[in-house]
Amino acid sequence: MSDTSSGRPRPIGVRDVAARAGVSRQTVSRVLNDHPDVAAETGDRVRAAMAELGYRMNNAARALGTRRSRTLGVLASDALQYGPSRSLAALEASAREAGYWVSAAFADAADAVAVVAAVDHLVVQGVEGIVVVAPHAQTLEALGGLRIEVPVVTLHSAGLGAAGLSVDQVAGARLAVGALADAGHTRIAHLAGPADWLEAESRADGFAAELAARGLTPGPVIAGDWSAGSGYAAVDAVRDAGVTAVFAANDQMALGLLSALHAAGLAVPGDVSVVGFDDTPDAAFYWPALTTVRQDFDELARRAVAAAIGGSDAAASTLPPVAPVLVRRASIAPPPPS
Repeated sequence: MSDTSSGRPRPIGVRDVAARAGVSRQTVSRVLNDHPDVAAETGDRVRAAMAELGYRMNNAARALGTRRSRTLGVLASDALQYGPSRSLAALEASAREAGYWVSAAFADAADAVAVVAAVDHLVVQGVEGIVVVAPHAQTLEALGGLRIEVPVVTLHSAGLGAAGLSVDQVAGARLAVGALADAGHTRIAHLAGPADWLEAESRADGFAAELAARGLTPGPVIAGDWSAGSGYAAVDAVRDAGVTAVFAANDQMALGLLSALHAAGLAVPGDVSVVGFDDTPDAAFYWPALTTVRQDFDELARRAVAAAIGGSDAAASTLPPVAPVLVRRASIAPPPPS
């Protein structure tokens, strides 16, 4: 391939592929865009030429010609916690399976200007739809007044927004509390996530709802921040409350609490039973193995991608929340004798 004036090789283009395959540039374009009026043998020859030359399609150029970028935008306001980060990975995998790529933008949920700028950035990239990983109410509020010309689907929005998709957080919390109550516990505490997270609020609601449904006195709600450190720091509040069981709003806080209980000389589950939420890959290897609530992030991502590329964000709102599953392990036992 001839060099440019800068001395760098010229990128392989459509005309190079056409020359190698012995077809017109229009035929190459039809193959790139999956046009039905291309003979199978011709399509195979063009794709073989692409592979031989190392051709890489210019997605921006394709979008100009077809108005199809085959790219989805993902806006995330928090990618550090397990749920959002796992969702991002699942979205990318689901998009690839559907023949799409993902362009991601990140913005602080508390900065409305940054959220709007991130959306503008994605739209300029020519994305065909946007999936918002929105665990914070502020993100949804910032998007509320925008007119976005592509489908927008939100994840982890706990039912907020017309096109919101989520795992049923209330149901998951009720599964966790129900497992503790079924084991005989009547004094159950909740180690809660940050108040500005929609899922933390929903899990706290589920905790209260299950206690009320069983006629149990509401246990204390101890504030956490999703970190193992905040779970470790909660041990004094747990001991002072005299509870025999704790529902932690995520597995990381449960991990910290388990460590602190062991350090305090309390056996799990002999003295205190603990249930988490998320079923992180490490939860089965905690000491003891953690009973927890599993979220199906892959199914959530498949639904989001299908709604986004289907051209109708309203499609998401017709689907029920994804059902969570309780994973029983060794961290629950009946309460100690009074």
